[in-house]
Amino acid sequence: MLSPPIVVKIGGSTLGSHDTSLKDLVTLQQQGMNVVVIHGGGNVISEWMQRQGIPPHFVNGLRVTDAPSLDIVVAVLTGLVNKELVCSLQELGGKTIGLSGTDGRLVEAHIAKPELGFVGEVTNVDTAPIINILEAGYIPMIAPVAMHRLDGTEHSGKPLNINGDTVAGEIARALGANRLIFLTDVQGIMDSNGRVLKNLDQRRASILLNSEVISGGMIPKLDACIRAIETSNYAEIIDGRQPEALLNCVNGQSDGTRIVKTY
Repeated sequence: MLSPPIVVKIGGSTLGSHDTSLKDLVTLQQQGMNVVVIHGGGNVISEWMQRQGIPPHFVNGLRVTDAPSLDIVVAVLTGLVNKELVCSLQELGGKTIGLSGTDGRLVEAHIAKPELGFVGEVTNVDTAPIINILEAGYIPMIAPVAMHRLDGTEHSGKPLNINGDTVAGEIARALGANRLIFLTDVQGIMDSNGRVLKNLDQRRASILLNSEVISGGMIPKLDACIRAIETSNYAEIIDGRQPEALLNCVNGQSDGTRIVKTY
């Protein structure tokens, strides 16, 4: 019986900036911890979109995705970014298998907001592929592309773009993860005066989510944390640019924001 895993979301905003995230993941694996990784790649997607003359556009931190944009999202996330991360982690001595939410119908979704284009809202997470990979001794490295649920609609069975933070939250929730950790390029969630909020419970986090204090990419992160802690112990948003940020967080030495259940 597997112990509840740690779910880690790593973003392109920190990777490659002298961070130690991948080394930390290898260390955790070598210590016998079960770790599941969901990665982003938004900056690389935007670069490739601009090469094709497609200006990136976001609404509340979510990328508006038309058909040409979707082709780029799928190619970049499931191909370029995912395989580079897999190779880098293995070069450091880790064991990992790269996949996306479409593999094994791991993440199914539907189009809930047509104004966002081919952006999915998660309807189901099948944890079996993740558990099988963990039991085999590997870290699942998951790209946030989902499969449209089989509902007979025009896009049935086809890929959808999903925000990586959202996918991380839903996977953590489905697994009953020990914790969910976001590695970001900020210190944590900040109040209106720019001070890091060290601790939030579900109620305060929900109030903050519906306020104008947070914006952009922090919106899906906080929403994912609130979803995850329905079954997980807690969620954390930390500065992934700091050396050994992930290891320190796992060892209880985080300087970021921790979100816990409201009792």
